[in-house]
Amino acid sequence: MQVFRSIDDVPDDFGPSAVTVGKFDGVHLGHRAVIARLLSVARRDRLTSVVVTFDRNPLAIVAPERCPEDLVSLEQRLELLEQTGVDAVLVLTFDLALSRVPAEEFVERFLVSRLHARTLLVGSDFRYGARGAGDVALLRRLGERDGFDVQLIDDVRPDGHDRVSSTWIRSLLAEGDVAYAGVLLGRPPTVRGPVVHGARRGRELGFPTANLAPQCEGLIPADGVYAGWLIDAGVRHPAAISVGNNPTFEGVPQRQVEAYVIGEDLDLYDHVVDIEFARRIRGMIAFSGVGPLIERMKADVEEASRLLAE
Repeated sequence: MQVFRSIDDVPDDFGPSAVTVGKFDGVHLGHRAVIARLLSVARRDRLTSVVVTFDRNPLAIVAPERCPEDLVSLEQRLELLEQTGVDAVLVLTFDLALSRVPAEEFVERFLVSRLHARTLLVGSDFRYGARGAGDVALLRRLGERDGFDVQLIDDVRPDGHDRVSSTWIRSLLAEGDVAYAGVLLGRPPTVRGPVVHGARRGRELGFPTANLAPQCEGLIPADGVYAGWLIDAGVRHPAAISVGNNPTFEGVPQRQVEAYVIGEDLDLYDHVVDIEFARRIRGMIAFSGVGPLIERMKADVEEASRLLAE
């Protein structure tokens, strides 16, 4: 997959192409359905398939007070997009200058003159250009003028529910429902970060954990204990995962993601690992002492093993 970090990186002879545009935060089932349709059209018409996305949520610039947390980092997003089989991704830097580009200029500058778009796949509510002034009707008029076709993509609605959206997935993660969030994502919710030294309480209790640095990539689910996987250098290890401040002990100022690898004692310090969340076991609890905490941790590990074996 080719990745262009600027429109100027696109070769003059690029395309012709089939293009879709969006944030693609999480690259969830809805996004994957759009890209599957994109790939089908590109193969049929012998076009280059292109996803145009942004380096950040546009709301971070135009309405920062309403901007939600990202489900995945930009680099995670690019990895997920590569897995779909798309030919190229154009990452536009969404800054004040881009937010002020008029709708017609956006289409001409980014889709026509450089990508040589012949087909554009969008949702019925697609908006673009300064103040979101561009809509599908304008896009179709521009397509007639500039020689590209506009195709609308239906929403993905699992089991008759609301359409799959990043907002819905964020809500599920805030509730700790990583299992259903994983269904909508088409993969387990995942955070990534370097393993750092902690207070070593887990090792003292008989459960040495890999502590992720506070600045993780990916949206961390609600506080609690989860069954999941720790992935190091492509190797997946079953794990019991804790998210929170560990209320049994004092002096834990910020939320931590800690993973106890079941059945192995690995040296993971300074490794960048992925933590996949499969099922929630329980919420975070303040125990009366170390003894009850150890007993519950043993039960959590047994439950995690059982859930992961299913």
